[in-house]
Amino acid sequence: MNWAVIMAGGYGERFWPMSRRKQPKQLLPIVGDRTMIQQTVARLETVFDPARMMVVTNREQAPLVRKQLPRVRNVIAEPMGRNTAPCIGLAASMIHQRDPDAVLAVLPADSYISDVAGYRRVVRDALELARREDVLVTIGIRPNAPHTGYGYIHLGGELSAKTPTRFWKAQRFVEKPDLKTAKEFLESGDYRWNAGMFVWSARSIIGAFEKYQPEMWKQIGKIKDARSLKRIYPGLEKISIDYAIMEKADNVVVANGEFDWDDVGDWPAVERHYAKDAQGNVARGPFAAINSNNCVVVSGGKHLVALVGVNDLVIVHTPDATLVCHKSEAQRVREIPKQLAGQAQYKKLL
Repeated sequence: MNWAVIMAGGYGERFWPMSRRKQPKQLLPIVGDRTMIQQTVARLETVFDPARMMVVTNREQAPLVRKQLPRVRNVIAEPMGRNTAPCIGLAASMIHQRDPDAVLAVLPADSYISDVAGYRRVVRDALELARREDVLVTIGIRPNAPHTGYGYIHLGGELSAKTPTRFWKAQRFVEKPDLKTAKEFLESGDYRWNAGMFVWSARSIIGAFEKYQPEMWKQIGKIKDARSLKRIYPGLEKISIDYAIMEKADNVVVANGEFDWDDVGDWPAVERHYAKDAQGNVARGPFAAINSNNCVVVSGGKHLVALVGVNDLVIVHTPDATLVCHKSEAQRVREIPKQLAGQAQYKKLL
């Protein structure tokens, strides 16, 4: 059977002060009226039975995940975050024990996709290919800009997949390039963004763990219940699935993701999904501006944010904290929770 594994354990620190450890980005309505994880599950409901959806999150977020997704019964709480390789290995092991013939789509909880039909088509075609062949499929997004914040995948030879979706062998993975290189990738047409979306059979991914991460897989195999999970999981290496397996394996295939995709990685990304006023400002909440341009303002309730004579700012207001930063510094917002972590009076802000 087909299973969906939704990875939802991150803390979304770049979306502070709205994103907190117990209710991070994926559990917030960053774009749209529903939370990011609710949107993710809704996109998948015609492809997967909710009984065969599994969310891997952490102990702090698990209660809210269960509350937001009442139809999803399989919620696994990691005792601590160990990056995507242990997360995926744990999910594959648990599903394989129930369903040895399972085919898994492994997906992040916090992507924004508006072309739902196109997305579902690619996922279905990838599931079909992974059921037939011993391949590790990664869904690559066709770049529409020379983005330096994403990893890229260089396409090799095209496969005869006999599906509407095109597939290629993966030639190599390239970490975040400089602007000149990203422009070359875009112009060549032979590269796709690495969106962190995967499809494979349980047997294929387990075989890859046995080959490339034998010690990790040995330890994962010892996890049988909540007690052993708590004891063993913190000792697993903290490593991404890309470094652990995908960049090593010789059976990686790239599915052509022609649908729109946005990982909504920081506050400035919000402006891509809302209408701007005449001065280029985007506001979610009460807002007034004089001689102010290209700002992103997020506030809740009745709190008015007023701007005078400022440009290119991000302003986020919550009942207990306010963020003001220049758009160009938005990636550094994640440093604020780290700075506050050692100060007892700010514990509730984390």
